[in-house]
Amino acid sequence: MNFKNFFNGFFRNIPSNKYNFSILSGGGHYSKDNSSSQLIDTSTNSPTTPKKIFSNIDDNLNTMKSIYNTLINSDVVVREFVCHIDKRKYRSFIIYFDGMTDSQIINDFLLEPLMQINFNTTFNKNMPLDKLVLSSLMPQNNVKTVNSFSEVASAINSGNCVLFIDTINIAFNVDAKNFKQRSVSAPENETVIRGPHEAFVENIRTNTSLLRRIVNNENLIIETTNIGTLSNTSCSICYMQNIANYDLVSEVKYRLNNLEIDSIESSGQLEQLIEENKSYGIPQVLATERPDKCAKSLYQGRVVVLLNGNPYALIMPAVAMDFLSSPEDTNLKSSFANFLRFLRLIATAITLLLPGIYIAITSFHQELLPTELLFSLLSSRENVPFPIIVELLVMEISFELIREAGIRIPSPIGSTIGIVGGLIIGESAVAADIVSPILVIVVAITGIASFAIPDFAFGFHLRIFRFLFIFLGTFFGFLGIGVGIFAYVSILCSIKSFGVPFTAPFSPATVGSNISFVVPPTWKQENRNSFLSPQQIKKQNKISKKWEY
Repeated sequence: MNFKNFFNGFFRNIPSNKYNFSILSGGGHYSKDNSSSQLIDTSTNSPTTPKKIFSNIDDNLNTMKSIYNTLINSDVVVREFVCHIDKRKYRSFIIYFDGMTDSQIINDFLLEPLMQINFNTTFNKNMPLDKLVLSSLMPQNNVKTVNSFSEVASAINSGNCVLFIDTINIAFNVDAKNFKQRSVSAPENETVIRGPHEAFVENIRTNTSLLRRIVNNENLIIETTNIGTLSNTSCSICYMQNIANYDLVSEVKYRLNNLEIDSIESSGQLEQLIEENKSYGIPQVLATERPDKCAKSLYQGRVVVLLNGNPYALIMPAVAMDFLSSPEDTNLKSSFANFLRFLRLIATAITLLLPGIYIAITSFHQELLPTELLFSLLSSRENVPFPIIVELLVMEISFELIREAGIRIPSPIGSTIGIVGGLIIGESAVAADIVSPILVIVVAITGIASFAIPDFAFGFHLRIFRFLFIFLGTFFGFLGIGVGIFAYVSILCSIKSFGVPFTAPFSPATVGSNISFVVPPTWKQENRNSFLSPQQIKKQNKISKKWEY
């Protein structure tokens, strides 16, 4: 018994009944009282942040120091000084984040005008002090007054500098942003040959300026709202007020303004929050990094949403043909654009159906193959020990692993993935009789076709649905693939993107739409897409090339 107790006491963890700290489920803060060794809840004793700004400078200073924890935060700068206004002195202070503001702007256009003694300046004695400061002593182009601490915190968090002056119950929000950001560069994922080589960046104001410069019209409306109770992320809603349908704009605003979340970091999250649920993985919003593509959508009557901190814009509504179109189609002649569009349609069919058709033919419908090809297929699989479904799944999963590894691997060794993947899939797997050569060709053609789809999200959706058609072809042959195609098309017809059918203008048939399998010449694109119900359906005159007549 003593031997057993010895090992129990040595190896067994016996929890203690006394603890020096405790964690509340509600997030309260506890501290230990040394005199009584009791746990004291200090969360209820903490003062609540007032809503309105005080007229006393000490109250405002203590409140701001409490909000931003200046004893802990090293990047919060609080500069106290004396402001000289009309031969009188007022205690003042400014507060801002170091690294997010321009020190030169603060020194030249804020501190210097307020701190110097203005003997030669004539002031209006009847003007209130806040108006006097705003009109005569702040040579800054963007200054706003705020009267609540929540507005002050929002201004400081966005990179502005806020000024407090004694005896005034308002603060001055001074635009002095100067944080580091990425410069405008060429698109990385939507490259074109003849189109513009500019892409969005992470700063929302830079993105809106790119749109403004391309659209160059006073009817472009850019409304800003904030999303997230904690992150307070800026989101811009862009549309042409003389073209876009008011119901579409209202629906976009309604969905964005009714999001109850703590934070949002990317446009991909926003896309999931505003699209309808019954999408089966099919994207209903078009994401792009190209300002020229957004400008084209604005001219059509669509709505563009920009999110601060993300270089991708969201275009809504989106239909099926939008995901198979490229900005290059606009820059090429109609014959070239039509050739590329038909190639993308073929690539879509190959990506979705080719592996399933291959396994259905080899398992159920061998009579469809020529005799020589059938003998070649049987001889290539003579030494393969696995069923076709196992063989195909191994190759497909291996290809997806290589694709994912090629994206995640550091760029200096990215070419190694192609070499290793080619050796594994190409030579080694065939030489070891693990897979047949024809199956390697099928998987390779399917992978190449998936890269020809312009939109990443739609291509990812096709890659997922491809496995469903593989299982349908394995168990039911062409009958299963036919039923799968019928169900897939029915799903596409049932989806709506912000009130617009996903298969428009084909189902339901819409007259007067430019979106079709065939791209018309530029001089024939007279009308906007009628399924968007724009305010102006006419885009150009019937005779646009007047020089010919």
